[in-house]
Formats: sequence, C-alpha cells, structure tokens
Amino acid sequence: MSTTRTQGISLITATAVVVANMIGTGVFTSLGFQVGSLPSGFVLLMLWVVGGVCAFCGAVCYGELAAALPRSGGEYHFLSKIFHPSVGFLSGWLSVTVGFAAPIALAAMAFGKYFSGIFPTAPATTWSLVMVWLVTLIHVSGIHTAARFQNAATWLKVALILVFIGAGFWFGKAQPVQFLPVKGDLSLLGSTPFAVSLVYVMYAYAGWNAATYIVGDIRDPQKNVPLAIALGTLLVAGLYIALNAVFLHVAPMAELNGKLDVGHIAADHIFGTTGGKIMSGLICLGLVSSISAMTWVGPRVMKTMGQDLRILSPLAASDERGVPVAGLFVQLAIVITLLLTASFETVLTCVQFSIQLGSFATVVGLIVLRIKQPDLPRPYRCWGYPVTPILFLGISLWMMIFVAKKHPDETLAGMALILLGWIIYFLSPRSPRTP
Repeated sequence: MSTTRTQGISLITATAVVVANMIGTGVFTSLGFQVGSLPSGFVLLMLWVVGGVCAFCGAVCYGELAAALPRSGGEYHFLSKIFHPSVGFLSGWLSVTVGFAAPIALAAMAFGKYFSGIFPTAPATTWSLVMVWLVTLIHVSGIHTAARFQNAATWLKVALILVFIGAGFWFGKAQPVQFLPVKGDLSLLGSTPFAVSLVYVMYAYAGWNAATYIVGDIRDPQKNVPLAIALGTLLVAGLYIALNAVFLHVAPMAELNGKLDVGHIAADHIFGTTGGKIMSGLICLGLVSSISAMTWVGPRVMKTMGQDLRILSPLAASDERGVPVAGLFVQLAIVITLLLTASFETVLTCVQFSIQLGSFATVVGLIVLRIKQPDLPRPYRCWGYPVTPILFLGISLWMMIFVAKKHPDETLAGMALILLGWIIYFLSPRSPRTP
C-alpha cells in the first residue's frame, strides 16, 4: 500500500474539501433573484431543501462508486472503468481545461473585489493574483501543509457562518415572514419560477463530489470518501437553509428583491453600519477556502489522466511527497490567463451543460455497474437505491433541458469542446496504464 494511502489526509480534512468546494458566493447572492417571483418564506426555503436532497442523492451515488472503484480522478476514472476510457477522458478534459480553473478564477476575482473593499491599497486584480499564487505555493509545500491550511480556512468559515446565523436570529429584528406553508404555497412549488430558481440553487450546491477527485490522498478511502461526501453535503445543506432563513428573518423581501448583495443587506440589519465589512470578511474567508479546495482537486485529475495518456504524461509528474507539482502550475497558468483576460465567465457558461452531463452519466454508470458487475466488492452501498439515483437523474435531466433551452449557443459551444476532446483522445497514443 502506498504511503499516500496509509498517511493520507483524515476524514475531517476530506470533509473540509467537500464543504469548501460547495460554499462559495452563491448562497450569499441567490436569494435576491428569487423573492420577487416566489414571495413566500416557506417556498424559498423549500428551494434549498430540494437542492440539498438532490445533492445528497448524488453524494450517496458517488460514495458507492468511490468505494467500489477507489482511484483519484472523479468522473474521469468512474466513466473510464464503467463505459470506455474515451468517455472518461471527455469528462476529465473538461475538468483539465476549464472545469476547475474557471471557478478558481471566478472565486479569486470575487475575493479581490471584496478584499479591496476592506483594504483598498491595491487593485482588486492584484489581490486576486496574490491569492491564487499564495494558495498554489501552500499546496506545493506538501499535502500535510495543504491539509492544515484547508482545515483552518474551512472550519473557521463554518464557525463564522454559525455565528452569523445565531446573531441573526438572536439580535435581528423579525420581519413578517412565514416559514410554515400557507394558502397558495403549493401552487408556487409547482410553478415555473420555482423550477427556474432551482437551477441556480443547484449550482450553489455544486462541489459535493469533490472528495472523489482526491481518493489517492485520503486515508482509508473506501470508508472515508463516502462518509466525507455525505457528511459534507448534509452540513452544507443545513447551513444553506439556515442562512437563507436568517436573510428572510432580518431583511424585508422588498429590500432584498433584485439585489446581488443580500448578505450585505442582512448584515446591515444585524450589525448596523459595520455589517458590510463583517460580511465582506466572511465572504473573503469563504472564497479563500474554496480556492484552496479547488486548487487541491484539479491537479489530481490531471495527474490521473497523465498516467493514462502519453500526450498528457508531463501532468502525471509528482515530487517525492506525491504532490502533482506540474499540474498545480499548469492550473495556475490557466487561472492567471482567465483572470487577466476576464474571459472565464463566457467559458464557464459554455461548459455548464456538459459538466452537468458528466454527473448525469456517472450516476447512470452506478446503475450500469450494479447490472454488469453485481458481485463487485462494494464496501459502501448507495443508501436508498434505486430511489436516490433516479431522483438525482430526474432533477439533473430537467436542469440540462432547461439550460439547453435558455442558453442554446453556450450549450453548443460546450458540446463543441467535448467534440474537440474526443478528437484529441483518438489522435493521442495511449500509455500502457490506460484503464
């Protein structure tokens, strides 16, 4: 057994990676675009409940796959083993090109904006570049240094969110909002605005599968990866529901309607004029944690793909501690390019459909693997099977249909990126270690 497996990161750190990947700016900004068409406290909270249920269903599905097929790489590894290496490569291709680099750049740009609001001594872009360089160097320093940093940033963020929630309910002036169902709420649950809002809620939950990308770094992965995914998803779902309840409890819906900075508005109502800076600091901490988690995950996918494809073999390079240094700096270069050109938002929109398609195909793969290899050792089995995968697939399919209708050009661009990846795969010589 490898040193990484016996001396890898703990369940607590693996859970921190999941939590950090999930909690970004989405939960602090989404509510303002939901209250106008869904003016009900109960319905608005149900959005986050339904999103949490869907994310948890996906988490338990991925947990079984991670236990049955333990190797870093996430969807790349699962789809390669279940269907064909080319299918896995397409998912990994998206991850390597923009799947992690674009969200890191987006989080870094947001960090720069908020941090420059607190310390306006340098432009926001400068703070963004400083942060991505700093986080990359921390991860180059070794897995244990990265683990300590990830734990500190993530759990401090969770603690501050809990303090914010407690302060909101304790000190905030209650608004006339009803969190129990009233007449008319059931019709809102089945309405188009609810369906539209759920798409963006699900994007806020993205990242629940993070631990499957770093299986090789986790101690006792067949046990701890499923636990980390499930525990992290449940924790984040609870925080999301409570945070939105606080926002609605302390701030009038009319004041929140159409606003991006709902977190700032709520903080102003709780803490007064200092609320904005308090919320900026909280969001900055959350963004640092997210940048670190995604910086950790992306190069591990590159490393796994480099082991299987000769054309990507430089990305498989690791130092004596198992740190994929080449992948870390390749990812950093992509992030810096996106930060300086500000083109990542378009790129991210283009791959939204295709990334969701990867998760959909992976959960389908769980069902296929159950049929093809019923006797495969499964240290962890998907809870609630087959209801949980079917529920996840149903919601995911609806989301992909909606995204394709709303953003047809971007969806076609994402599919073109997949086609380019397929061409590269079939033109590339395979390594002897190809799955």
